[in-house]
Amino acid sequence: MDLPGLTVFAVAYAGIALGGLPGLAIDRAGVALLGAMLMIVTRTLSIEQATASIDGSTLILLFGLMLLSAQFRLGGFYSHLAVLIVRRPLSPAKFLAWLIAVSAGLSALLSNDVICLALAPLVVEITRGRGWRPVPFLLSLAAASNIGSAATIIGNPQNMFIGQRAALAFDVFLLWCAPPAILSLAALWMWGLWRSPLVDHSEPPHPLALHTARPYDAWQTRKGLVLLGLLVGLFFTPVPREITVLGVASILLMSRRLTSGQFLSLVDWPLLILFIGLFILIEGFRACGGLDASLDLLDRAGIDLFEPLTFSAVSVVLSNLISNVPAVMLLMSDWSHGETELAYLLALTSTFAGNFLLIGSIANLIVAGQAARMGTEVSFRAHFVWTAPVAATSLVIGVVWWLLVRMWGLG
Repeated sequence: MDLPGLTVFAVAYAGIALGGLPGLAIDRAGVALLGAMLMIVTRTLSIEQATASIDGSTLILLFGLMLLSAQFRLGGFYSHLAVLIVRRPLSPAKFLAWLIAVSAGLSALLSNDVICLALAPLVVEITRGRGWRPVPFLLSLAAASNIGSAATIIGNPQNMFIGQRAALAFDVFLLWCAPPAILSLAALWMWGLWRSPLVDHSEPPHPLALHTARPYDAWQTRKGLVLLGLLVGLFFTPVPREITVLGVASILLMSRRLTSGQFLSLVDWPLLILFIGLFILIEGFRACGGLDASLDLLDRAGIDLFEPLTFSAVSVVLSNLISNVPAVMLLMSDWSHGETELAYLLALTSTFAGNFLLIGSIANLIVAGQAARMGTEVSFRAHFVWTAPVAATSLVIGVVWWLLVRMWGLG
């Protein structure tokens, strides 16, 4: 085995798990990029091998959907939706139901990270304005966004990768993954009502201002909704997803009001860099013999990684150790050994597992960060105590549903 390559891979994945490398001002995307560069510098991979390992179709899908999400942010769609909900005379329980349904539904179509970024500040302002406790609603926002994103191929980055790598159909993916997501959302709502009081009697309500709301542009919002409907409709056809997304993205960029700079400023470039780095890192791990050695070690120990329950457990643990995107890419690094049905199980377990720990999902960190900027703390302990039972319940629902669908042969 190639020791330099294995060392680069191990250090890079440790840095991804930690969120950076001690002593260096570098984040997860930077660690992945540095590791990819060192794979070439150490001659573990040639430049040709490194570039060939990058899955361009997955990157195109991610990029195009980021542009579509930017359209809704620039048009003030999320803020307008929040205002419409605020104007309704809702009780805390009904508002919680609306928040869960809206954040989950939008996350299934527009990616959970974007939804959390747009809605978290609005949730803080709305709940404070009505004298409610912000933290339960913020935790519900993060959890619902994670759960809802599991329902579709385009709900989160790891699902996009799974869908592309395993060549999964949009409609079949929906059949496998949407029902357990819906059941898990119902469980989340019931848990939210039972777990803690939603009203803060220590602080009286104050007038709502929604300072974080973006100006609403009805034309840009309608344009985004039409293109989103077209996109989803074409996903049910044989047209390749990446081609469909590129077509929609091209229409978005041909705008007379919104500049390309506005769109590109809202693209999550670090996430794209993270994916590029991970593609190269995992190819380096394969090239230096690490993957074959790991599978051989498991075989000698009598462990079948691709046995469903074992696979689920490994997915959950890895997703919380190194985050779900790197975990998924590592588990699918040699997918010729896996079954197509396991791809659906991986999509469910890796996404639902993100609700266990605050660091288990980028969406969780976004909600905590946005809340902190507005003076509300979402601690590691509060997140675990409140959402870990939801994660466990959703995982049980997901695995049981997967086993039933497989038994019935519905896929």
